[in-house]
Amino acid sequence: MTKPDADLVVENPLTRPRWEFPALAVLLIGTAAAYLCNLTANGWANSFYAAAVQAGSVSWKAFFFGSSDAANAITVDKTPAALWPMELSARVFGFSSWSMLAPQVLLGVASVALLWATVRRYHGPAAGLLAGLVLALTPVAALMFRFNNPDALLVFLMIAAAWAMLRATESGRWRWLVLCGLFMGFGFLAKQLQVLLVLPALALVYLFAGPPKLGTRLLQLFAAGAAMVVGAGWWVLIAQLWPVDSRPYFGGSQNNSIIELTLGYNGLGRLSGDETGSVGPGGELPAGGNGMWGQTGITRLFDSAQGGQIAWLLPAALIFAVVALIFYGRVARTDLRRASVMLWGGWLLVTGLVFSFMKGIFHQYYTVALAPAVAALTAIGAVLLWQHRDRMAARVCAAATMGVTTATAWVLLPRTSDFVPWLRWVILVGGLGAVLALLLPPRPKRSAFAALLAGILALSGPAAYTVETIASVNAGSIPSAGPEVRGGRGMPGPGGEMPDGRGGMGGRDNAPMGGTVPAGGAPGNGSGGGGVPSATAEATAPGGGAAGSAVPNGGGFLGGASQVSDKVIALLTDDADNYTWIAAATGSNSAATYQLATERPVMSLGGFNGSDPFPTLAQFQQYVADGRIHYFIAGGGGGPGARGDDAIAAWVAANFTAVQVDGVTVYDLTN
Repeated sequence: MTKPDADLVVENPLTRPRWEFPALAVLLIGTAAAYLCNLTANGWANSFYAAAVQAGSVSWKAFFFGSSDAANAITVDKTPAALWPMELSARVFGFSSWSMLAPQVLLGVASVALLWATVRRYHGPAAGLLAGLVLALTPVAALMFRFNNPDALLVFLMIAAAWAMLRATESGRWRWLVLCGLFMGFGFLAKQLQVLLVLPALALVYLFAGPPKLGTRLLQLFAAGAAMVVGAGWWVLIAQLWPVDSRPYFGGSQNNSIIELTLGYNGLGRLSGDETGSVGPGGELPAGGNGMWGQTGITRLFDSAQGGQIAWLLPAALIFAVVALIFYGRVARTDLRRASVMLWGGWLLVTGLVFSFMKGIFHQYYTVALAPAVAALTAIGAVLLWQHRDRMAARVCAAATMGVTTATAWVLLPRTSDFVPWLRWVILVGGLGAVLALLLPPRPKRSAFAALLAGILALSGPAAYTVETIASVNAGSIPSAGPEVRGGRGMPGPGGEMPDGRGGMGGRDNAPMGGTVPAGGAPGNGSGGGGVPSATAEATAPGGGAAGSAVPNGGGFLGGASQVSDKVIALLTDDADNYTWIAAATGSNSAATYQLATERPVMSLGGFNGSDPFPTLAQFQQYVADGRIHYFIAGGGGGPGARGDDAIAAWVAANFTAVQVDGVTVYDLTN
């Protein structure tokens, strides 16, 4: 390879190839059209967050705190910023599946556009467009940009922070570092400490490659850190200082503290496995790390649960990162091409290692945080090797990378034997042909054909998974992209076994805990409370997505929003204006089922997992004495970490009369 130029001249936006804007328009419009396609089939997606969106669409206090209900009993177990775009959309267009999920799609398109702009600025238009395409076709990205979990906003803000930091590295101006810090701070408000996974790469890149003197660079990084604290701290300060008796309980915490939630359940507990209030027992995983969240270790991202989500181009991204760093090894310290590679490579390395070895709660959809780095490095490396295809070393690197990518697809695709079984053979044969073609001396037509063939084959596996994701129903608390995978892990089912399938509890087209999926393919929860067979009521979620099967006794653990019969809805909504909460149910998913069906506040006892110490028995008794809760819905609950004695349920059963309505056990707390 030839030595690169010592200095990078940032490309003048006015000097663009004529094909770039049409290609960009196709990319962005195509991404939007694909992600919007079949969108409302997901119904309420994650009913836990859907209920919070419904609450925030009618109550500004619920909007600010991220409350699970409009009467502000308890919040979701995250900071609320990721809910805000969906809640604003629901306020404008009315609350429905489409109005809730469309902002997530827009965040996906914006992420593709911002990644294009960031990569293009330092590596050219071809690299920028390829990076955007790879991100759009990453299966877990296609899943989460069509879902209502917090990850869509988180990923967009992480890319925005990278963009701002590279602009700071380019100019050395304070404003870009402050802007980067603000993006990071707002990312904290989207999903708390997960945004910090990119912080080491951002800081080290500027510390190494920033143009000012070292002392100035350190001061500027402190300014960025201060901006990050301000970007997150304004909300944390207000929320923490708000009078306790005037705000909701902070869901997921054990002491009603957002600080405790940040550092414990949503922070260090995720790394150590010691998570008080988690869906499973706290403490270290068994020897070897093979616990309820899968086996920890360097190969974790390639296992059955995670592999199809993100691993297709992960080896290629790692190879290209090393190749690019070697290639730019002798450039000036401030070279922006190398700084860009360092940033994306650091992002990938730190985030990948944390995901591989964290012992606490880990779900396969978390890997969407890797997608921008994988896309950027894949595009940068591919274009770099193409530009130097006249060198044998570049052709060998390209061929080796294609071989590894082909082998990765060969391993991932057979995990679902009935999903396009011919594709792995096409990739294998075509991949071997592409390897040979890449090794041959370059000729214009032959080189272009080899590069095109390699690109199509490399993207065909993730593209197939992405198409399957878009065409399918995705709902529940643990969604997963692509087809059902043999040996995939989700949440443990009854007795502790790990069910096969895309996402475990509430994943696409599966019925957790022995339930059934109604006609039409919408996910439901087929058992509630004590495993009672589901009733036969029919209902659909607003926006066109089926909500699931009716669930007696309050719903089940971590499933999607279930159907509620007309009789139950009529009972709960009768005289509803006279009560603060029309009902109370154990666990947020159970409460969400009835809140989404009635669009009236339903109190969640114990929060998401049923393990939060809210409300206490005394608090609940006072609410009942004050006439603020109409009904108690039996059953429901959380997972293994739910409150075992459930004094509230025992007190209700001892003092009120149970009534069965379409298989649902209801207690009228006013009689």
